Amino acid sequence: MAPLEGIYGGIIYIRNLFFDKGIFSTSTIPVPVISVGNITAGGAGKSPMVDYIAKYLLSRGITPAIISRGYGRSTKGVQLVSDGKHLLLDSRQAGDEVVMLARKNPQAIVVVAEKRVAGARFIMERFKNRLPGAIVLDDGFQHRWIHRDLDILLINAQELFESNRLLPAGTLREPASCMKRADIVIISKVDPEHTGSSPTELAEQYAIVSARAGIRPGRLIRIERDGNRSCPPGETGTLRFLAFAGIAGPAGFQRTLEECGMDVASTVWFRDHEPYSTESVHSIIKKAREKNLALVTTEKDYVRLLGTPELHEALAEYGSYYLTIEPDILEGREKLEDMIDRVLK
Repeated sequence: MAPLEGIYGGIIYIRNLFFDKGIFSTSTIPVPVISVGNITAGGAGKSPMVDYIAKYLLSRGITPAIISRGYGRSTKGVQLVSDGKHLLLDSRQAGDEVVMLARKNPQAIVVVAEKRVAGARFIMERFKNRLPGAIVLDDGFQHRWIHRDLDILLINAQELFESNRLLPAGTLREPASCMKRADIVIISKVDPEHTGSSPTELAEQYAIVSARAGIRPGRLIRIERDGNRSCPPGETGTLRFLAFAGIAGPAGFQRTLEECGMDVASTVWFRDHEPYSTESVHSIIKKAREKNLALVTTEKDYVRLLGTPELHEALAEYGSYYLTIEPDILEGREKLEDMIDRVLK
């Protein structure tokens, strides 16, 4: 992989140089733009952070517009996922994480677009009579064609940067030195007892590490035909579970379930964003039934399954649940929110 890594690294170097020298120009949008991104391939908690920022903006009376690539979607080009009033696309058409964000923030405008500039221009035209107060770019750190007023970089606390290499030999999208472009670096996926790690020390060489964030469990939801319901504490205390998911880092999901007091007796893991088939879901149900286990999955996986009604029906018929998650700003909340407020002014 070393030759390919060298070619990739050369392309990234030239591309960033052209942006830095102004040979490649960025487009400016007439509303504040906040980017949330990371520097590695894989999960760094971007979607929970986008959700946090959207909810913060809404709490200030500001309508956000979220632009995402829509990874794994069946559609192409610019697509309106939600107009802030109605959810217009399902997870197959828009991608599971995007639909999840739209469901969690029903007042937000949500758009998918491979080219973020095209997505922003669509929003400016489509909603010119009620412009959003800010645009939030999901996974926008490398998309330098659009000017951003606040660049938030997430770094997974579990990443080992010393031994990491550029794609395709490693998981780095860019050299670690590119962290200096960020306005704020957030060390993500840490626990409250976390005291530091290699990415923390490395980030301090290039930017002020202003925040640390983890993920905390939200609500356990029972999947039902006529409307899901939140489970009160203790309702599932006697159940044993088969956990299944198609996410990056499923071990973290299992650990979260166990920390919530759930007895995880078996697991089935799929690739991140892998589409569920009728065969795979019925295979999971069969395995759970044979061992007398209830099913539990992530909210993102539930949204993906929701895109196929017959699969949702099968899970509702069997005893099935999903767990929501919420971002937990362990340090630097005031700093982050102050930076957002300054951008809005």
